[in-house]
Amino acid sequence: MNLFNRGASPRRSATLVEPQRPDGPPDFPRPGQSEPDLRTLTGNWVIDPAHSRIGFSVRHAMVTTVRGAFTDYQSRLFFDGRDPSRSGAEIILSTASVDTGVDQRDSHLSGRDFLDSGAYPHMRFLSTAVKPAGPDVYRMTGDLTIKDVTRPVVLELTYIGYVTDPFGYERVGFDGTTTINRSEWGLTYNTRLAEGGAMVSDKVRLQLDIAAIRTTPQPG
Repeated sequence: MNLFNRGASPRRSATLVEPQRPDGPPDFPRPGQSEPDLRTLTGNWVIDPAHSRIGFSVRHAMVTTVRGAFTDYQSRLFFDGRDPSRSGAEIILSTASVDTGVDQRDSHLSGRDFLDSGAYPHMRFLSTAVKPAGPDVYRMTGDLTIKDVTRPVVLELTYIGYVTDPFGYERVGFDGTTTINRSEWGLTYNTRLAEGGAMVSDKVRLQLDIAAIRTTPQPG
């Protein structure tokens, strides 16, 4: 089920949809409190960027790993606990927000050799299918667009849990991973090493540590 309009134009800055604050006092999680039936989690959610990370890791010079993340993004999530196959997600990231902790490297990654954020300010993931793959595990297939090249990827998502935080917000957690070959999206820049091999691996592991907040009351 296509939950989102593929023709929608991304906005430059990420805007977190303001979740609706429940009425009444905060509901603190109680020791031993059982997990809710997944059907009660059906509804719309957004990623909380203060408690989430959309990151990546790539082998550098064949002997070490560089890790980074995108810090500016917007999201729309829908989870259907009754029929997970009807769930979906859309995430739009600002390519200029890449952060590896080294300014010079970040400028290179967002420059013309790699992401070219001046010409291609956004990356986009739009889900196309979701299938259960085991207890609390789902495989989400989607289209990943980088530099106007769109190719399918498969995320393996693990449901971490649910809680109502001290401020009354409902939160769910998911971890997601996939590995892509960056050259398939035209990210082919590299330098060869004297010993053989490449300075930067073609394989890039994408890692999503997601805390999502409900934005609409659960259906009755």
